Amino acid sequence: MNLIVCIKQVPNTTEIKIDPDKNTLIREGVESIINPFDLYAIEEAIRIKEKYGGKITALSMGPPQVEKALREAVSIGVDEIILITDRKFAGADTWATSLTLAEAIKKIGEYDLILFGQQAIDGDTAQVGPGVATHLGIPQTAFVKKIESLKNNRIVVQRLMEDGYDRIDMPIPAALTVVKEINVPRLPSLRGKRNAKITELKVWTADDLGLDENIIGLNGSPTQVIKIFSPEIKKEGEKYELSSEALVEILYSKLKELGK
Repeated sequence: MNLIVCIKQVPNTTEIKIDPDKNTLIREGVESIINPFDLYAIEEAIRIKEKYGGKITALSMGPPQVEKALREAVSIGVDEIILITDRKFAGADTWATSLTLAEAIKKIGEYDLILFGQQAIDGDTAQVGPGVATHLGIPQTAFVKKIESLKNNRIVVQRLMEDGYDRIDMPIPAALTVVKEINVPRLPSLRGKRNAKITELKVWTADDLGLDENIIGLNGSPTQVIKIFSPEIKKEGEKYELSSEALVEILYSKLKELGK
């Protein structure tokens, strides 16, 4: 079983800062971590490998410092790591990012499952996983809460819905994005930490993937951020000590004033 896990290094949510001039996140000097949702994808890949055998490759696109996140993935249980890095990839939106990841996966070659976290906490779009599947032309299911079976070149999963779950049966190779309900991620092991130090890091650039700079990064992104800002927090309220009937009348009048 050949498994690929796509991960992302993101700023720690407690340390997010915004550049008011460029309308981008300030990443320099900010603590970075593996996207928390991706830890569930890593864990699920490890569980599949433990049950069926095979190999796990972790793949990430980003600046050179993403190596730290990839080596952390090795300490948890990943076998191989690949970093896609090039200044030409800078400014990529979800379309350009998914295209780049898809081309890297084609270069990897044979695979059975591609796993992603539900979404990245710095963008919250949940678009890259389905985008990669679309570029590769393979089936995909998002918000997977459980893998029921994996046999005869087919996979059966439970897809989380607001009122329960759907049961999906599809052929492999396929792509899955998983939710936190699927498992409990394990901590790095001592052996894993040793492996993380010696595992070879493969580094691929745009030229290695044969990608034209006009279809990647900012140049290849159909969507661009015009403005980004922290919402202004307003605290205001009124206190009443009245009967419930009087409070209902006041609430009704307030809502009427607001056009509700």
